Amino acid sequence: MTGGLPLREAQRLARDAEQAGFGGIVVTEGARTAYLTCAAMALVSELELATGVAVAFPRSPMVTAEVAWELAQATDGRFRLGLGTQVRAHVERRYGAEFSPPGPRMREYIQAVRACFHAFRGHADLAVAGEFWSIDLLPPLWSPGPIEPPDPPIDVAAVNPWMLRMAAEVADGVHVHPLNTPTYLSTTVLPIVGGKVLIVPAFAAPGETSDERERWRDVVRAQVAFYGSTPNYAFIFEQLDRPDVTPQLRSRMREGDTAGMAAVIDDELLGHFCVSGTFAEVADGLVARYNGVADRLVLYSAGSAWRRGELGPWGELATDVAARTSRGGR
Repeated sequence: MTGGLPLREAQRLARDAEQAGFGGIVVTEGARTAYLTCAAMALVSELELATGVAVAFPRSPMVTAEVAWELAQATDGRFRLGLGTQVRAHVERRYGAEFSPPGPRMREYIQAVRACFHAFRGHADLAVAGEFWSIDLLPPLWSPGPIEPPDPPIDVAAVNPWMLRMAAEVADGVHVHPLNTPTYLSTTVLPIVGGKVLIVPAFAAPGETSDERERWRDVVRAQVAFYGSTPNYAFIFEQLDRPDVTPQLRSRMREGDTAGMAAVIDDELLGHFCVSGTFAEVADGLVARYNGVADRLVLYSAGSAWRRGELGPWGELATDVAARTSRGGR
């Protein structure tokens, strides 16, 4: 997993990841676009590429469909379109787009993107007349036309049960939030979306020395604290009988106390979210935790490891895990 990157840097990462043994890269969207990063990577590698996720609402369904179409062609069918709502403040105040109601809006968005795909192939006239989008003009001159690869799969980011049910209804797969635990996966995700492709980010803290492991544990601890401060994710801690966690995190966040936020994530709590140990122990732990659950297991911190010049052992870890897992093996 990586965020959007300067394009030549993205190409270096793709080459290095492929050489290290990774099956693919998931690109998140933040300060840079996920789509351009994927395009740069597609030109220099044979990796499976996915946006994980691109922000949907600021782009019209047609714009998203056209970009996904080009990436599907550029990768010879190795591109997955991952979409997410982002949060209200970013959509409305950073992008200047409509947000509410996010769930129904996302359902219609996915249906509209599929309608564009069908129209590109000439299977149906473009006719989207929804509550949030209405698009019905696609002259032949303005259509990208059919491509040889199949339509790119559409995956959606979902956390709470409503969004998971919507994803099960209209999407090909689900991007599970990085703030996931075995309890959350078994009690909330799988009963609703079992049978869909599950793309699951995993926090890992591998190292051959205690200092190396603790360094990565500190990274993960801070990230869990950051994600856990979001009120919508409080139920994940409640499932662990820790309803106190989100209020504590939010209190320390309001005070600007990032160290205090990380301290809330004690070792016992961290163990629910993170697999730690030597590289061999982490491989065993990831197989035990995610085999039979994840179709795509994403090493959340591997992009950071690459920036530190440490990708090689992470690639060996990924290769080991992929060889021993039964769903997807990527």
